[in-house]
Amino acid sequence: MLQKAYPYYLANKAIYANQDLVVTNKYTGEAATVVAMAQADVIDKAIAAAEKSQPALTAMKPYQRQQILNHCVKRFEERFEELAYALCIEAGKPIKDARGEVTRLIDTFRIAAEESVRIQGEVLNLEITPRAKGYQGMTKKVPIGPCSFISPFNFPLNLAAHKVAPALAVGCAFVLKPASRTPLGALIIGEILAETDLPEGAFSILPCSRDGADLFTTDDRFKLLSFTGSPDVGWDLKSRAGKKPVILELGGNAGCIVDHDSDLDDAIERIVFGAYYQSGQSCISVQRIFVHESIYAEFKQRYVDKVSSLVHGDPLDENTFIGPMISESEAKRLDDWIEQAKAKGAKVLCGGKRDGAMLQATILENVPDDASVNADEAFGPVSTIASFSDFDDALEAVNNSQFGLQAGVFTRDIYKAHKAWDVLDVGGVVIGDVPSWRVDNMPYGGVKESGLGREGIRYAIEDMTELRLMVIRTPQ
Repeated sequence: MLQKAYPYYLANKAIYANQDLVVTNKYTGEAATVVAMAQADVIDKAIAAAEKSQPALTAMKPYQRQQILNHCVKRFEERFEELAYALCIEAGKPIKDARGEVTRLIDTFRIAAEESVRIQGEVLNLEITPRAKGYQGMTKKVPIGPCSFISPFNFPLNLAAHKVAPALAVGCAFVLKPASRTPLGALIIGEILAETDLPEGAFSILPCSRDGADLFTTDDRFKLLSFTGSPDVGWDLKSRAGKKPVILELGGNAGCIVDHDSDLDDAIERIVFGAYYQSGQSCISVQRIFVHESIYAEFKQRYVDKVSSLVHGDPLDENTFIGPMISESEAKRLDDWIEQAKAKGAKVLCGGKRDGAMLQATILENVPDDASVNADEAFGPVSTIASFSDFDDALEAVNNSQFGLQAGVFTRDIYKAHKAWDVLDVGGVVIGDVPSWRVDNMPYGGVKESGLGREGIRYAIEDMTELRLMVIRTPQ
């Protein structure tokens, strides 16, 4: 069961300031709990506390930071079902998927614990010219300083973890703004962090309104901004962030190629998962599918049959695969996109019906390139299919997008695999699987409208540290 009310966390402390934010059960639409919301003055206090705590965090030894991360892993394991239940309620995520995300939360903190004792520099040979005789250099990585984190609604635990865990590994104070629709997971992380001996002010977790959150972007006391969310919001934040580095993970409309030599049983099973897992509300959800013409008819029939059989319903039901979208307004938006595509000549092969926040798993064929369900990020249970005759044309079709996060290619031809890796203008190419695949130690991020920088613990640590050089001269 959920708590009756949740606090926010200001400078490591739980504050039951108000009950202004109502968190709903996304399946029933009913109020599930209430959460304290922070105003601008609280955010200002949190930033000041983070700045004050930074020297003590910098002075912490790697083993001490590792102990804190290991404590989190232990407590997440102990509170596994509570975390999964909260996620199921606040995000409408089917309970099996919710448990999967808790597992990834644990993985992410475990990886960070391992990496926390591997943050190393190097010895430089500076004697490359006679004038440098007797000089040697050494580098080390130091924390960049207080960080601003803004996380989205679709993976409330793991996408927050991909910001928080590397910050703890490196020793950066942070202030986190979780999505207002799904703040509970981040607040439970805060509750567990509050059990540790982190320096006072090392972290604050503050649900707040978008209008009141300007300091997360503009305040120069932050030395890094990391945002995951929509492109419109992300690029606006970057334009207002000042001199601080900005990391943006902004989503996409991922393409997936199925070549003629693919194992159809395997490809269909994986694409159904990749397109409709957690109702398609993933930045790397399979959205555009390109199938070789020689297998297109068989793929289409089998794919439609499989998607039509997916179980829709209550996310607390162990058998549910498709739960609600995050809100009725988002479901209506995507329903409107489907209708617009139909008006442009697209054919609905299955699904296409909406009831409140529940949208049926939908497949569209003959969709024009400029229809929103192709050109924009659907972020819901919709995929489009089209045939191709030439592999190069399929690569070009995947690249015909404003986004470039990840792409999937089902082929057994090693030369085509390498060509896809060379040609596809994306952050990651997944061969023999869907673009929706991710493991938490790999570099993850995109190009074009999909953002800047990379997540993945070791790669996030690079962004959260600065190189500091020392040069030693030995008199001759």
